[in-house]
Amino acid sequence: MKNFLMRHQPATRKRDALAAGLGGLLAIFAVGGLSVLADAPLLMAPFGASCVLLFSVPSSPLSQPINVIGGHVVATVISLVLTTFLPAEWWALAIGVGLAITVMGLLRITHPPAGADPIVIMLAAPSFDFLFTPVLLGSLILVIVAKAVHRTTGTAYPLPVPPTAQIPAQMPEPALVRTETDAA
Repeated sequence: MKNFLMRHQPATRKRDALAAGLGGLLAIFAVGGLSVLADAPLLMAPFGASCVLLFSVPSSPLSQPINVIGGHVVATVISLVLTTFLPAEWWALAIGVGLAITVMGLLRITHPPAGADPIVIMLAAPSFDFLFTPVLLGSLILVIVAKAVHRTTGTAYPLPVPPTAQIPAQMPEPALVRTETDAA
């Protein structure tokens, strides 16, 4: 039980937590405001979770622009296709989430908030226009706001491109590690 209650996340400075919260506020404010001005839906629930990553852990690979935009786009395409021939039932939502996770992983564009896209999309059953507004345009705005906010705070975002020799084409298989509690 102790493992479930252990906070593995390092302590966050108050200034950084406040900056992350302000960044999320500004990003959703921008997307929402532009939604009203353009009279087009640009907001969806998973964008709130995207803001958590974009502003709290901007150095995470899961927070990078290709992951945010690509993850949402891939999950949405999968969801829209599935919606055309599957009912909005719990098992179909599970298939959508599983496929989205699999394809994002294979493309190396995993973005955890995009895992919620199939649930939102398959329950709402929108048209294919949903791919462009809110998904593509909304996620693009989030990334632009994140870049601007991190520029003002001096935080590196997005991460610089490492030399190509350091980018693995395939992740090595993780070694199985047994702990003392596993042996008992």
